[in-house]
Amino acid sequence: MRPTRPTPAVRTGRGARRGGTPVLAALGLAAALALTATACGPGNSVADSKPSASAAASGNDKLQIPDDVKDQLKKHGIDLDKWKNGEWKNWDKDTWLREAKDYVNPVIAGLWDPDRMRKADKPPEKAVPNDISGDKGVTDPTPAPVKAAGVKAPYHQSLPELGKLFFDSPEGSMVCSATVVKDPAHPGKSNMVWTAGHCVHAGAKGGWYRNIAFVPSYNSSDLPMAQLQKATKQQIAPYGVFWADWAQTSQQWIEGGGPTGGQGAPYDFAVLHVTPEKGSNGKSLEETVGGALAVDFNAQAVPKIGAMTANGYPAAPPYDGQKLYQCKDQPGRLSLDASLPTMYRIGCTMTGGSSGGGWIATGSDGKPSLVSNTSIGPVTAGWLAGPRLGKEAKGVYDSVSTKYAGQ
Repeated sequence: MRPTRPTPAVRTGRGARRGGTPVLAALGLAAALALTATACGPGNSVADSKPSASAAASGNDKLQIPDDVKDQLKKHGIDLDKWKNGEWKNWDKDTWLREAKDYVNPVIAGLWDPDRMRKADKPPEKAVPNDISGDKGVTDPTPAPVKAAGVKAPYHQSLPELGKLFFDSPEGSMVCSATVVKDPAHPGKSNMVWTAGHCVHAGAKGGWYRNIAFVPSYNSSDLPMAQLQKATKQQIAPYGVFWADWAQTSQQWIEGGGPTGGQGAPYDFAVLHVTPEKGSNGKSLEETVGGALAVDFNAQAVPKIGAMTANGYPAAPPYDGQKLYQCKDQPGRLSLDASLPTMYRIGCTMTGGSSGGGWIATGSDGKPSLVSNTSIGPVTAGWLAGPRLGKEAKGVYDSVSTKYAGQ
């Protein structure tokens, strides 16, 4: 499974999946939206419940956790002090939180330092067979590989919404890609981020990943590895580190997702609400980076789409996860099963680490919009596939927006 990112060419207005494994996600108590029979929309009591205040670090690096979050942690037998001192590394199946309502992700100030970010290079997903269609639905011929092109530095100049996602799993520190998206409840002041479901939750046989943090414009100056080894946090994360105090993915992913996508692949998307590691300075994520993409839940069918651009930070060889790349291609259709939604597929050589990266295309309003995200790809690294965003994706998106509408 692996992710992608959008090419600068699509962003004419501006200038030009791989994930990890989940566990008790740090502290944030987020009810992931169920999208099947148990789906909850903006009017659902779970989605409408007031979120706990985000955890923030004080000047002495002590973890500051709201009382309601402490109570929820206590309910699950989690001791805050022990968690901060390393208990989060305990991935015992009996304590690994997996239900939508049980997401927790407390900020641990300084955990993602430059060295730890640079060394996090494992994608969470596994590659799939090159021919994965199953011949049950409409699948177009396998696309020719499109060589991923490096984005011109500084990345922030052409793709300010793009960034890198870090998290911890039972297998170690992992990486994905992610995109800042608009929040209908807070125009111009969004704190919402779009990524793949497998970048926040392990799926059917696991739970929520932990220490999930987003770094917009990671290594924006495109520093080579030799310089990155001595780089400061400001150089690697010029716009800061934002922890996910809430995460939601589809119930289909939680129940059917797996290392190679599985039945959850067509629903492999997630929305995060984030908070600054250093505490709020009054500016939203969107204001901090200078942009956010609209999400198009009514993108045209494949025959009517001219091109899509996948964006991301591929980390599996031959890439090293330190640079932003993109692939632009005419999409085709990929059907895993006749009973499941058809996915988009493009030719692209990006590897694991690009998972969750946004796919950009001209939206139904004629403007650049996020229309998908990298989900799966073959071991040959010749193509990528992403979900077509429909009512289930919109339900997750609307629920996160509604949850924080009054704040």
